[in-house]
Amino acid sequence: MWNRLNKSMMCCQMLFGLSFYGVMIILTRFFLEDLGYSEADTMMVVGAFSAIGPLFAIAGGFIADKFLGAYRSLTIAYLAFAMGYGLLVFGASAGNVELCLVGIALASYGRGLMSPSYPSLYKRTFASQEDFENGYPVNYSVNNVGAFLGQYLFPMFVLAIGFNGSFMLSAVMAFIAFAILVVSRKPLSTVGAEIDQAPVSTKNWIAFTVLSVAMIGLVFFMFSNMDIGQNIIYAIGASAILYFISLMLKSERADALKMGTILIMTVLTTAFFVYYGQMMTSMTMVTINTMRGDLFGFIPIAPEAAMAMNSLWCIVGGPVIVYVFLSLEKRNINFTTATKIGFAFILTAIAFGILTMAVLNVGEDAVIRPEIFMVIHFFQAFAEVIVGSMVVAFILSVAPKHIENFSVSLYSVAMAMSGIVGAVFSTSIAMEKGQVITQEVVQTVYGDYFSLLTGLAVVMVFVAFLASFVIRKMLEKSKEAEDMTTAQA
Repeated sequence: MWNRLNKSMMCCQMLFGLSFYGVMIILTRFFLEDLGYSEADTMMVVGAFSAIGPLFAIAGGFIADKFLGAYRSLTIAYLAFAMGYGLLVFGASAGNVELCLVGIALASYGRGLMSPSYPSLYKRTFASQEDFENGYPVNYSVNNVGAFLGQYLFPMFVLAIGFNGSFMLSAVMAFIAFAILVVSRKPLSTVGAEIDQAPVSTKNWIAFTVLSVAMIGLVFFMFSNMDIGQNIIYAIGASAILYFISLMLKSERADALKMGTILIMTVLTTAFFVYYGQMMTSMTMVTINTMRGDLFGFIPIAPEAAMAMNSLWCIVGGPVIVYVFLSLEKRNINFTTATKIGFAFILTAIAFGILTMAVLNVGEDAVIRPEIFMVIHFFQAFAEVIVGSMVVAFILSVAPKHIENFSVSLYSVAMAMSGIVGAVFSTSIAMEKGQVITQEVVQTVYGDYFSLLTGLAVVMVFVAFLASFVIRKMLEKSKEAEDMTTAQA
């Protein structure tokens, strides 16, 4: 199943995980300590950094479909990562907030180009849809190998080479991935869609350049004015969904029903990633304020690096999830993707239930051991692997070919909307600078917040199972409509 192109792209994916999540994990302390941001402002910026990139996958999908193709979009994305991290180097060295914001804006733009282009092109390196669906969760684990190393090691790199040296390291890794794609241009272009194999007109290059400059400028404005920026995110996300609905209403019945299932999956994914986004915002603040000690008494881990536990479990989770569902399928036990998301919410409810119990029962020293977070991330990581790998594969399996990349971008829209919603929720537990963390503060502020999230996760279990039934009926009706059209032809 695996070939050289698969391996080249997975190498790029791992380098993305290593560089991007390495930057993300140190941004919280960078903004808090070097740039002097408050906890609330820091959570909004970091939350937006995780959200805005996926949001601009809407434009990334449009660019890949209409202007450049998936291969060129992906290659330019990695160049944008390298340049964005490079600007962070200069911004960190000079203590220049504006330069830092431009850097993360450029990196966010690169992620927007990458998000729909990578799975679309990666899919075409497999011989069959079945091979792709079985291989994508493994690719997700490869990404998490990079993410784990970045999240665990970068806080230590900061101690040795500072923030600017760590950002430079990410820039170098992103450039290596860019070089791999350039070297692999001919074979990747060959397996790509027709637009990948055709030359790009001057008109399209100009349109792409103008759109890119406008996007980067907009992202910089959003980071600089987060109150307005979050409303822009809501507006863009809503516009993308409304545009997709308009396409659905104009489509034949069979395609319209399939597109309707994509909308339902987008809603479920949005709800799930509100929980995922807590890792970068509220949970990071909790670990910074309460997590103390070495993991198992001998593995050193910085509080902000606790998110690396999620990536570690995701590495394990990919192959395990594939094995479990393949084994069930061999026994004719098949679950829809929405049902699998229901399973993911069960795991999420368990994870946040454990976190709730930990903060409600914290001792007088207001310290939570790293092992508790290790268990929390175990359940949340397996949930993430289910949603992160299977929703995209589902969308690609039902989306009409002419809007394939745009359909995939709705997954990124879900991540973006949930990221900013999750960040806004997280600010409710932000502490003032100089706030003393006591047992009472942890139990009341953190306890109430995570108790609410746990209860809502339980509700979402039932919502996902109901959605599974609806989606199954819609796909059955879509198949009937296709059969009727074929018979009439």
